[in-house]
Amino acid sequence: MFSDDDFSERLSRFTDRRRIALIQVRGVIDGVVRTEALARTLGAARRNRRIRAAVLDIDSPGGGAVGSEVLHVAVKRLAAEKPVVAWIRSTGASGAYFLACGATRIVAFPSAIVGSIGVISVRPIAVEALRRLGTRIDVTKTGPLKDMGAPWRDPTDEDAAKERELVDAIFRRFTGAVRAARGFDDVALARVTTGEVWLAAQALELGLVDALVDDEDSAIEVARDLAGLPHRHTQRLGRRRTVMQLLGVPGAGIGPPSVRWINEMEGWLTAPR
Repeated sequence: MFSDDDFSERLSRFTDRRRIALIQVRGVIDGVVRTEALARTLGAARRNRRIRAAVLDIDSPGGGAVGSEVLHVAVKRLAAEKPVVAWIRSTGASGAYFLACGATRIVAFPSAIVGSIGVISVRPIAVEALRRLGTRIDVTKTGPLKDMGAPWRDPTDEDAAKERELVDAIFRRFTGAVRAARGFDDVALARVTTGEVWLAAQALELGLVDALVDDEDSAIEVARDLAGLPHRHTQRLGRRRTVMQLLGVPGAGIGPPSVRWINEMEGWLTAPR
């Protein structure tokens, strides 16, 4: 099986040296979006010298706090070396917006959903249900908070205080990333960190996105401008397919499933023979 780096290197042999990587971020982070795999893909794009820019194709409601921050860091590291455009196709909320804040620019489809900047912690309390079932839970623990969040008991004041402490700490990290990325002062930051969502057009007014774009090609144009690449001879090497798949090589489905490459000049597929 090829690694992400193997895939990038093999593809580099067949394509032009000036490319934009289109990386999909779809679904729930830590769910459909596998954090580790996506972080590796972002790292491979950063290390590949032939990639001049990247576009993140985002359609995600967010997800786990840790996974979202891991991806934010990976995007930020990529953007430190080459332009990254976060394109919110449909939804860029909560943790998905967190990772987008690592990009060089954030653009969005006009009716996309943007925001939900906040943290939520939810747990069921099944005390009454267990009582009705006649079920008793016996617990042996080493401290009063060891079973904090357990559904078999009501939360104590100490539980609530600790949970609030954790939520607030995560919230500060999230809002710190938003402040740094968008250049907000305290007033502007407070305005957008209520947990609500907006259509992209309003998010633009609030400073959460840099521009509205109508389609993928427009997002790619933004990346191309940032990278100083020419505006002609754009060639696509297939949607979620490798060059080996284009050639019909058996077993060519191996490789990062969420990346496709956009060459910024005529490549070998169209070169005169």
